[in-house]
Amino acid sequence: MISRSEILETNEMIEKENLDVRTITMGISLLDCIDSDVNVMCDKIHKKIVRLAGKLVETGDEIGREYGIPVVNKRISVTPIGIIGAAACKTEDDFVTVAKELDAVAKEVGVNFLGGFSAVVAKGMTASDELLMRSIPKALAVTERVCSSVNVGSTRTGINMDAVRIMGETVVKTAEFTKDADSIGCAKLVIFCNAPDDNPFMAGAFHGVTEADAVINVGVSGPGVVKKALEAVRGESFEVLCETIKKTAFKITRVGQLVAKRASEMLGVPFGIVDLSLAPTPAVGDSVAEILQEIGLEYPGAPGTTAALALLNDQVKKGGVMASSYVGGLSGAFIPVSEDQGMIDAVNAGCLTLEKLEAMTCVCSVGLDMIAVPGDTKASTISGIIADEMAIGMVNQKTTAVRLIPVIGKAVGDQAEFGGLLGYAPIMPVNRFDCSAFVDRSGRIPAPIHSFKN
Repeated sequence: MISRSEILETNEMIEKENLDVRTITMGISLLDCIDSDVNVMCDKIHKKIVRLAGKLVETGDEIGREYGIPVVNKRISVTPIGIIGAAACKTEDDFVTVAKELDAVAKEVGVNFLGGFSAVVAKGMTASDELLMRSIPKALAVTERVCSSVNVGSTRTGINMDAVRIMGETVVKTAEFTKDADSIGCAKLVIFCNAPDDNPFMAGAFHGVTEADAVINVGVSGPGVVKKALEAVRGESFEVLCETIKKTAFKITRVGQLVAKRASEMLGVPFGIVDLSLAPTPAVGDSVAEILQEIGLEYPGAPGTTAALALLNDQVKKGGVMASSYVGGLSGAFIPVSEDQGMIDAVNAGCLTLEKLEAMTCVCSVGLDMIAVPGDTKASTISGIIADEMAIGMVNQKTTAVRLIPVIGKAVGDQAEFGGLLGYAPIMPVNRFDCSAFVDRSGRIPAPIHSFKN
C-alpha cells in the first residue's frame, strides 16, 4: 500500500524542485471501431473516446487538488491508425479525415495531445501503412493536438529501410507544410526503433495491440528533484552518487504509482504502467543537463558525458523498479535540446554537437529528440540520421527515436521558437556529406545475430 505520509514527504519536491506528474495518458483500443466506411468509422471512434475519456481531464485536476501534486497534462493514445484505417482509408485524404476527427474529439474532451496517428512497419508496410505515412505532413498541418509516430525497426526484425526513406521525405514535407510556425509539425512526429506499446509521453505514444481495451498510464518527471538531491552529495563517491539517484527515483515513482492507482479507480479503467522518465521543460531548475553538470561536467557534451548519462539512466531505472511492479514505457532520461535550457546552453557554448548527442543516445531512454536543423537539410540526410539512430536501438536492444525539425528558412546560428513545453532551439549543423546512394537501396537491414533467441 502507498500511504498518504509518503506523499507528504514530497511536498518540498513539488513546491521547490519542479516535481510533477507530467501526464496521465489513457490508452484506448480502437479495434472495435474498424469499418469499411470512413465516416462510420470516425463516428465510432468519436463516441468511444468520449465515453471512456470524457472525464479524464476533470479526474486529473481532481487528483491534483486531492494530493497537492501538479498533474500537468492529460492525454490520450489510441491503436495505430495505420491498422484501424486499413479497411476504410483508400487515399491519403481519407487518413487526413481521420486525423481531423481525432483532433476534434481531443479538443472536445479537453486533452492537450492525442497520440496514435501511427504505423508499425519494422518488417514491412501494408498499403494502409504507407498511405498513412504519406498523409502525415498534411494531417499534422491541419490539426493541433494530433501526434504521429512510426516504428521502422526492431531488434527482432531489423530496420525497414524503405520506411526510413519515406520518413526522411515525410519529415521534410511536414516541415514545409508548417513552415509559417518554424516547422512545428515536426515536433509532433517521432520515428522509432523498438517502440514500446505503453509509452505515455508524446509525441510517441500509441496504444499497442497487445494492450487491454483501455488503460491508464502515468508519466512522472522530476529532474529538478534529482539535481537537488545530488547537490547534497557533491564530491562524494560514485557509490553515494548512485544510491542518492536510486532513492530519489524510488520516491518519485511512488508518487506516480499513487496517482495512477487513483486515476484508475476514479475512471474505472485498469492501471497500466508508471513511466519514470526524467523529462525536462524549459523552466529553470527542470533540466537533465543540470543533473549532468551536478555530476561533474562543465556542460553536457564534455568528455565523460556518455558515462555520466549511463549512470543516471541505470540508477533511475533501478529506483523505479523497486517502487512499482509495473514500471514501463521508456523510464529513464530524455535529452531533448529545445525542452532543456541546459542543453540549449551547451549547444550555444559549442560543447554539444549532433554527433555527441547520437553517442549519448546509446545509453539514454530515447534518442535524438527535439533537435532543430537547417531548413535546407536534404531528405536523404535525415533518412541517414534516422537509420543511424535505428541501428543503435536495434543492436543495443533498446528504444531509440528521432524527432528532428528542419526549420524552413533558417540556418545554423538562427533560433527556432516553438513555445510552451516545446521551448526554443538553436539551429544545429548537420554533416553535409551525401548518403543518398545508401538510403536509396531497397529492402531492410537484417536483424543482428543476438535477435535469434527462439
